Amino acid sequence: MKATIRVNRKKPESLTRQIIEQLTGQIESGVRAAGSLLPSERELANQADVARNVVRGAYENLMRAGKIQSEGRKGRTVRASGTKKRAAKSSAGSKARKK
Repeated sequence: MKATIRVNRKKPESLTRQIIEQLTGQIESGVRAAGSLLPSERELANQADVARNVVRGAYENLMRAGKIQSEGRKGRTVRASGTKKRAAKSSAGSKARKK
C-alpha cells in the first residue's frame, strides 16, 4: 500500500499544516514504519501539487518534533519512537576538566 498525501486548498489550515498532520498520522498508525524513507521534497510536492517550500517546511517541523530525521544525501527517514535526538557536540562539554 502506497501512502499518499492530499491537501485541500479550501480548508482553513495551511498546506504545510495539512501535510504535517497527514504524515504524523501515517507515522503514528504505522503506515510509515520506523526507518522507512520519506519521499524527496520534489516527489511529495509533485504528488500533493504544492510548492517545494511547503514540503520543506513540513519536513523541518517534523524534524524539530522528533518524528523524522535527515540521513544526509540519502534523504529523510521516519525516526524510531524510542530514540532520542542526537545532541550537537560542543568542544567545551566533551573535554574533561582537570585540576
